[in-house]
Amino acid sequence: MPELPEVETTKRGIERLLKNKTVESTIVHQYKFRQPIARNIGNILKNQTLRTVSRRAKYLLFNFSEGTLMIHLGMSGSLRVVSPNTPKAKHDHVEISFNDNLCLRFRDPRRFGLVIWTKQDPLKHKLLKNCGPEPLTQQFSAIYLKRVAANRTCAIKQFIMLNNVVVGVGNIYASEALFSAGINPNRPANSIDLDEFGRLSKSIKTVLRRAIRAGGTTLQDFKNERGDAGYFKQKLAVYGRASLPCYNCQQAIAQQRIGQRSSFYCQNCQK
Repeated sequence: MPELPEVETTKRGIERLLKNKTVESTIVHQYKFRQPIARNIGNILKNQTLRTVSRRAKYLLFNFSEGTLMIHLGMSGSLRVVSPNTPKAKHDHVEISFNDNLCLRFRDPRRFGLVIWTKQDPLKHKLLKNCGPEPLTQQFSAIYLKRVAANRTCAIKQFIMLNNVVVGVGNIYASEALFSAGINPNRPANSIDLDEFGRLSKSIKTVLRRAIRAGGTTLQDFKNERGDAGYFKQKLAVYGRASLPCYNCQQAIAQQRIGQRSSFYCQNCQK
Protein backbone atom coordinates (compact mmCIF):
# COMPACT_ATOMS: atom_id res chain seq x y z
CA MET A 1 0.00 0.00 0.00
CA PRO A 2 1.46 3.41 -0.88
CA GLU A 3 2.51 5.25 2.27
CA LEU A 4 3.38 8.91 2.84
CA PRO A 5 6.78 8.89 1.05
CA GLU A 6 5.27 7.20 -2.00
CA VAL A 7 2.37 9.67 -2.12
CA GLU A 8 4.72 12.63 -1.58
CA THR A 9 7.03 11.36 -4.33
CA THR A 10 4.06 11.08 -6.69
CA LYS A 11 2.81 14.53 -5.70
CA ARG A 12 6.13 16.23 -6.42
CA GLY A 13 6.55 14.58 -9.80
CA ILE A 14 3.00 15.27 -10.97
CA GLU A 15 3.03 18.89 -9.87
CA ARG A 16 6.29 19.47 -11.76
CA LEU A 17 4.72 18.09 -14.94
CA LEU A 18 1.12 19.33 -14.76
CA LYS A 19 1.05 22.58 -12.75
CA ASN A 20 -0.70 25.37 -14.71
CA LYS A 21 -1.88 22.91 -17.38
CA THR A 22 -5.52 22.94 -18.53
CA VAL A 23 -7.81 19.92 -18.72
CA GLU A 24 -9.00 19.15 -22.23
CA SER A 25 -10.97 15.95 -21.57
CA THR A 26 -11.61 13.24 -18.97
CA ILE A 27 -12.41 9.59 -19.67
CA VAL A 28 -13.61 7.27 -16.89
CA HIS A 29 -13.54 3.59 -17.79
CA GLN A 30 -14.69 2.39 -14.37
CA TYR A 31 -16.82 4.43 -11.97
CA LYS A 32 -17.08 1.83 -9.19
CA PHE A 33 -14.43 2.48 -6.53
CA ARG A 34 -14.63 2.55 -2.74
CA GLN A 35 -16.94 5.48 -3.43
CA PRO A 36 -18.35 5.90 -6.95
CA ILE A 37 -16.74 8.55 -9.12
CA ALA A 38 -19.13 11.37 -10.03
CA ARG A 39 -20.69 10.67 -13.42
CA ASN A 40 -20.25 14.29 -14.48
CA ILE A 41 -16.58 14.53 -13.53
CA GLY A 42 -15.61 15.07 -17.17
CA ASN A 43 -17.88 18.12 -17.47
CA ILE A 44 -16.64 19.44 -14.11
CA LEU A 45 -12.95 19.32 -15.01
CA LYS A 46 -13.15 20.42 -18.65
CA ASN A 47 -11.21 23.65 -19.31
CA GLN A 48 -10.15 23.99 -15.65
CA THR A 49 -6.53 24.89 -14.92
CA LEU A 50 -4.54 22.91 -12.37
CA ARG A 51 -3.13 25.50 -9.99
CA THR A 52 -1.22 23.27 -7.56
CA VAL A 53 -0.91 19.68 -6.38
CA SER A 54 -0.67 19.24 -2.61
CA ARG A 55 -0.85 16.38 -0.14
CA ARG A 56 -2.69 15.89 3.16
CA ALA A 57 -2.11 12.54 4.84
CA LYS A 58 -2.19 10.03 1.97
CA TYR A 59 -4.58 12.11 -0.15
CA LEU A 60 -3.37 13.94 -3.25
CA LEU A 61 -5.18 17.26 -3.68
CA PHE A 62 -5.42 18.54 -7.24
CA ASN A 63 -6.34 22.17 -6.70
CA PHE A 64 -8.20 23.52 -9.72
CA SER A 65 -9.68 26.95 -10.33
CA GLU A 66 -13.17 25.86 -9.22
CA GLY A 67 -12.50 23.18 -6.61
CA THR A 68 -10.30 20.23 -5.65
CA LEU A 69 -9.99 16.70 -6.97
CA MET A 70 -9.07 14.46 -4.04
CA ILE A 71 -7.34 11.19 -4.98
CA HIS A 72 -6.40 8.35 -2.63
CA LEU A 73 -4.31 5.55 -4.13
CA GLY A 74 -5.88 2.83 -1.98
CA MET A 75 -4.04 -0.48 -1.71
CA SER A 76 -2.60 -0.76 -5.20
CA GLY A 77 -3.26 2.49 -7.03
CA SER A 78 -0.77 4.63 -8.92
CA LEU A 79 -0.81 7.79 -10.99
CA ARG A 80 1.27 8.19 -14.13
CA VAL A 81 1.78 11.04 -16.57
CA VAL A 82 1.98 9.72 -20.12
CA SER A 83 1.32 10.75 -23.69
CA PRO A 84 -2.40 10.49 -24.55
CA ASN A 85 -1.64 7.93 -27.28
CA THR A 86 0.09 5.56 -24.83
CA PRO A 87 -1.79 2.24 -24.98
CA LYS A 88 -4.25 1.85 -22.12
CA ALA A 89 -3.39 -0.84 -19.56
CA LYS A 90 -6.02 -3.20 -18.13
CA HIS A 91 -6.51 -1.33 -14.87
CA ASP A 92 -6.18 2.25 -16.14
CA HIS A 93 -9.60 3.41 -14.92
CA VAL A 94 -9.36 7.21 -15.23
CA GLU A 95 -7.62 9.35 -17.86
CA ILE A 96 -7.38 13.13 -17.56
CA SER A 97 -5.91 14.75 -20.67
CA PHE A 98 -4.22 18.14 -20.37
CA ASN A 99 -2.88 20.56 -22.94
CA ASP A 100 0.76 20.13 -24.07
CA ASN A 101 0.01 16.48 -24.92
CA LEU A 102 0.03 15.21 -21.33
CA CYS A 103 -2.33 12.65 -19.78
CA LEU A 104 -2.74 11.71 -16.12
CA ARG A 105 -3.80 8.07 -15.68
CA PHE A 106 -5.09 6.47 -12.49
CA ARG A 107 -4.35 2.77 -12.37
CA ASP A 108 -5.93 0.74 -9.55
CA PRO A 109 -6.23 -3.05 -9.93
CA ARG A 110 -8.11 -3.53 -6.63
CA ARG A 111 -10.23 -0.36 -6.90
CA PHE A 112 -9.81 0.56 -3.21
CA GLY A 113 -8.78 4.08 -4.21
CA LEU A 114 -10.86 7.23 -4.28
CA VAL A 115 -11.46 10.02 -6.82
CA ILE A 116 -13.63 12.71 -5.21
CA TRP A 117 -14.52 16.21 -6.38
CA THR A 118 -15.19 18.88 -3.77
CA LYS A 119 -15.82 22.62 -3.89
CA GLN A 120 -15.27 23.04 -0.15
CA ASP A 121 -11.92 23.48 1.56
CA PRO A 122 -10.51 19.93 1.23
CA LEU A 123 -8.89 20.16 4.68
CA LYS A 124 -12.40 20.48 6.13
CA HIS A 125 -13.71 17.49 4.17
CA LYS A 126 -14.99 14.66 6.36
CA LEU A 127 -12.14 12.42 5.19
CA LEU A 128 -9.46 14.87 6.35
CA LYS A 129 -10.85 17.12 9.06
CA ASN A 130 -9.97 14.75 11.94
CA CYS A 131 -6.48 13.85 10.77
CA GLY A 132 -3.52 14.30 13.10
CA PRO A 133 -0.54 16.51 12.29
CA GLU A 134 1.82 15.92 9.41
CA PRO A 135 4.93 14.12 10.71
CA LEU A 136 7.38 16.48 8.96
CA THR A 137 6.02 19.61 10.64
CA GLN A 138 7.06 21.32 13.87
CA GLN A 139 3.67 20.45 15.37
CA PHE A 140 4.74 16.81 15.46
CA SER A 141 7.10 16.72 18.44
CA ALA A 142 8.04 14.83 21.58
CA ILE A 143 5.85 17.10 23.70
CA TYR A 144 2.86 16.55 21.40
CA LEU A 145 3.32 12.76 21.42
CA LYS A 146 3.73 12.59 25.19
CA ARG A 147 0.53 14.58 25.67
CA VAL A 148 -1.67 12.51 23.33
CA ALA A 149 -0.20 9.22 24.61
CA ALA A 150 -0.94 9.97 28.27
CA ASN A 151 -3.92 7.62 28.57
CA ARG A 152 -3.17 5.24 25.70
CA THR A 153 -2.23 1.67 26.60
CA CYS A 154 -2.05 0.28 23.05
CA ALA A 155 1.33 -0.78 21.67
CA ILE A 156 3.49 2.16 20.63
CA LYS A 157 3.65 0.81 17.08
CA GLN A 158 -0.14 0.83 16.81
CA PHE A 159 -0.22 4.28 18.39
CA ILE A 160 2.03 5.98 15.82
CA MET A 161 0.02 4.39 13.01
CA LEU A 162 -3.26 5.98 14.16
CA ASN A 163 -4.39 8.58 11.64
CA ASN A 164 -5.76 10.89 14.34
CA VAL A 165 -2.37 10.85 16.12
CA VAL A 166 -0.11 11.43 13.13
CA VAL A 167 -0.74 10.89 9.43
CA GLY A 168 1.25 8.80 7.04
CA VAL A 169 3.34 6.63 9.38
CA GLY A 170 2.43 3.28 7.88
CA ASN A 171 3.62 -0.19 8.75
CA ILE A 172 7.00 -0.10 7.03
CA TYR A 173 8.10 3.26 8.38
CA ALA A 174 6.74 2.62 11.89
CA SER A 175 8.95 -0.48 12.15
CA GLU A 176 11.97 1.38 10.80
CA ALA A 177 11.51 4.44 13.04
CA LEU A 178 11.08 2.37 16.20
CA PHE A 179 14.26 0.46 15.40
CA SER A 180 16.16 3.68 14.83
CA ALA A 181 14.83 5.08 18.13
CA GLY A 182 15.66 1.86 20.02
CA ILE A 183 12.07 1.37 21.24
CA ASN A 184 10.37 -2.03 21.41
CA PRO A 185 7.16 -1.87 19.31
CA ASN A 186 5.18 -3.78 21.98
CA ARG A 187 5.58 -1.21 24.74
CA PRO A 188 2.41 0.63 25.82
CA ALA A 189 2.28 4.12 24.37
CA ASN A 190 1.89 5.70 27.81
CA SER A 191 5.09 4.01 29.03
CA ILE A 192 7.28 6.01 26.65
CA ASP A 193 9.05 8.91 28.38
CA LEU A 194 9.70 12.35 26.92
CA ASP A 195 13.30 11.59 25.93
CA GLU A 196 12.19 8.44 24.12
CA PHE A 197 9.46 10.35 22.33
CA GLY A 198 12.13 12.84 21.33
CA ARG A 199 14.14 10.05 19.72
CA LEU A 200 11.03 8.59 18.12
CA SER A 201 9.72 11.84 16.61
CA LYS A 202 13.19 12.57 15.23
CA SER A 203 13.49 9.02 13.83
CA ILE A 204 10.09 9.23 12.13
CA LYS A 205 11.07 12.48 10.42
CA THR A 206 14.47 11.10 9.39
CA VAL A 207 13.12 7.81 8.04
CA LEU A 208 10.37 9.53 6.05
CA ARG A 209 12.74 12.13 4.59
CA ARG A 210 15.21 9.43 3.56
CA ALA A 211 12.41 7.45 1.92
CA ILE A 212 11.17 10.51 0.03
CA ARG A 213 14.69 11.23 -1.23
CA ALA A 214 14.94 7.61 -2.39
CA GLY A 215 11.62 7.82 -4.22
CA GLY A 216 9.59 5.66 -1.83
CA THR A 217 9.56 1.94 -1.14
CA THR A 218 8.63 -0.63 -3.78
CA LEU A 219 7.47 -3.91 -2.25
CA GLN A 220 4.73 -5.00 -4.64
CA ASP A 221 2.69 -2.27 -6.26
CA PHE A 222 4.27 1.16 -5.90
CA LYS A 223 5.55 3.06 -8.91
CA ASN A 224 6.03 6.82 -9.18
CA GLU A 225 4.45 9.16 -11.73
CA ARG A 226 6.84 7.90 -14.44
CA GLY A 227 6.24 4.24 -13.62
CA ASP A 228 9.63 3.85 -11.89
CA ALA A 229 10.16 1.79 -8.75
CA GLY A 230 11.18 3.36 -5.43
CA TYR A 231 14.55 2.33 -4.00
CA PHE A 232 14.19 2.74 -0.23
CA LYS A 233 13.60 -1.02 0.11
CA GLN A 234 17.34 -1.48 -0.31
CA LYS A 235 17.89 0.60 2.86
CA LEU A 236 15.37 -1.06 5.20
CA ALA A 237 16.98 -2.00 8.51
CA VAL A 238 14.34 -4.37 9.93
CA TYR A 239 11.18 -4.50 7.81
CA GLY A 240 10.99 -7.75 5.86
CA ARG A 241 14.25 -9.02 7.42
CA ALA A 242 12.85 -11.66 9.80
CA SER A 243 15.56 -14.11 10.98
CA LEU A 244 18.32 -12.10 9.31
CA PRO A 245 21.05 -10.58 11.53
CA CYS A 246 20.52 -7.13 13.00
CA TYR A 247 22.86 -4.62 11.41
CA ASN A 248 23.81 -3.36 14.90
CA CYS A 249 24.21 -6.46 17.07
CA GLN A 250 23.88 -9.44 14.69
CA GLN A 251 20.98 -10.96 16.66
CA ALA A 252 18.21 -12.34 14.44
CA ILE A 253 15.43 -9.87 13.61
CA ALA A 254 12.13 -10.94 15.17
CA GLN A 255 8.75 -10.90 13.41
CA GLN A 256 5.45 -10.55 15.27
CA ARG A 257 1.90 -9.50 14.51
CA ILE A 258 0.98 -6.30 16.34
CA GLY A 259 -2.46 -4.88 15.67
CA GLN A 260 -3.00 -7.31 12.77
CA ARG A 261 0.14 -6.05 11.00
CA SER A 262 3.50 -7.79 10.58
CA SER A 263 6.11 -6.07 12.73
CA PHE A 264 9.86 -6.47 12.63
CA TYR A 265 12.29 -5.50 15.38
CA CYS A 266 15.49 -6.40 17.23
CA GLN A 267 14.80 -7.79 20.70
CA ASN A 268 18.29 -6.81 21.79
CA CYS A 269 18.53 -3.25 20.46
CA GLN A 270 14.93 -2.16 21.08
CA LYS A 271 13.97 -1.86 24.75
